[in-house]
Amino acid sequence: MTDRFDIFTMTITQIYRSLQRIKNREMTEVNLKGVHVMCLHTLNHNPGGMTLTALSQACEEDKAAMSRTIAELTRRGLVTTSSKARYRAPIVLTDAGRETAAKVDEMINEAVDAGGNGLTDDERAEFYRMLTLISNNLIKYLKED
Repeated sequence: MTDRFDIFTMTITQIYRSLQRIKNREMTEVNLKGVHVMCLHTLNHNPGGMTLTALSQACEEDKAAMSRTIAELTRRGLVTTSSKARYRAPIVLTDAGRETAAKVDEMINEAVDAGGNGLTDDERAEFYRMLTLISNNLIKYLKED
């Protein structure tokens, strides 16, 4: 039992740290911080836009942190709101934001491909299925408290 715990926690921690380092290293190329990655990526896959609350939930980020991220991306001309009313207005990518998000997605795909090197498509699908199951089980476990 202890071996499973050690392997699981150490491996997940190392993967997380590697992802953080990749985000920070790769994003210097597009003059962004790692914190912007999920925001741009998520908005790129939701062309109709998302409210701040929905974006925060999708990125699993604190709403205040996401608000600061959106303010920075707005200042840089990468996102805007789709209406003049800022409260609950969907946040969308600008043309420059879509271009940057496409570069970000390209970098993400390269990193994901590197991480899955040596896996078959079936092994990769099974891995993600199991990882999702573990995540959902832990969320359920926490809700039972």
